[in-house]
Amino acid sequence: MAQYEHVFLARQDLSQAQVDALAATATEIVEANQGKVTKTETWGLKNLAYKIKRNRKAHFVLLNIEAPGDTIAELERQTQINEDVIRYLTIRVDEHEAGPSVMMRKSDRERTRRREREGN
Repeated sequence: MAQYEHVFLARQDLSQAQVDALAATATEIVEANQGKVTKTETWGLKNLAYKIKRNRKAHFVLLNIEAPGDTIAELERQTQINEDVIRYLTIRVDEHEAGPSVMMRKSDRERTRRREREGN
């Protein structure tokens, strides 16, 4: 099966529980169409470079998916309909990255630096 990375941006006024529910819904769509979500990462609320649909911030979520193309088409169709999702992007990849993504490693590094500064 083909492997994909699906990233979507959810509205800034949603709670973390609502964002998790969006990720769960996307997972259900994939699994109902003979696919499998191998990893889900929530990157948190981040600033956007420019306003998108009147939002200056958005919740970022990454899904690593193994599925046929039809499943991705259905996931994107239902994502477009959802008013809580302001942007999404699905990319086919040769293989998924092992361990945490670059975004998660970056936030861990920033947290470590902040702790070191506070300790000095």
